[in-house]
Amino acid sequence: MDTVLIFAGGDAPTQSLIDELPNADWIVAADSGYDTAIAQGFSVDLLVGDLDSIESSDIPPGMTVERHSPDKDATDLELALARVIGEQPRRIVVVGGSGGRIDHELATAALLCSDSWADVDELDWVSDRGWGHVVWDRRIIHGDIGTMLTLIPMGGAALGVQTKGLQWDLQGEILAYGTTRGVSNVFTGPVADIRVTGGCLLALIPRV
Repeated sequence: MDTVLIFAGGDAPTQSLIDELPNADWIVAADSGYDTAIAQGFSVDLLVGDLDSIESSDIPPGMTVERHSPDKDATDLELALARVIGEQPRRIVVVGGSGGRIDHELATAALLCSDSWADVDELDWVSDRGWGHVVWDRRIIHGDIGTMLTLIPMGGAALGVQTKGLQWDLQGEILAYGTTRGVSNVFTGPVADIRVTGGCLLALIPRV
């Protein structure tokens, strides 16, 4: 399987960001992410979660639903990711997951950088706040010249960070966990080549 979209709860991305979504082989909704998917005109293949916050009542009878107890140890998004990872997709794009509660948004950022998904070639996040790209080894990220790109080490230090195509390129350096050194870099060309030899980076293109 090539590409999976997972719609999460929270505020939906703007239409311009929705228009940037890739074509998907499979569309999954995590609980109230179903509302977002349907509102944006997407047909959901699988609905996962405890369904405690979904508002839609028009769930097609033939759609696959994997319902979980509200008394669980993981968010609906984590359950959806765990379900999707078994299909071995090349790319996963999480849609939504920001807005509303700050604890949910921070938990989503941490979740996406879990080493449970480190074998996925491309794991991305698009929300009303912009795009995020998870970097474990190497990512080629596209952006307009002059667009902001922030690199945040997640879960520990990012080692051997090397970048090309940014105003302030890094040359095999360490970004310590908690540093703000990677905030507000800028594309100098249409692509940024980002590599790490250890750890994980969350590369963010904020919507401004």
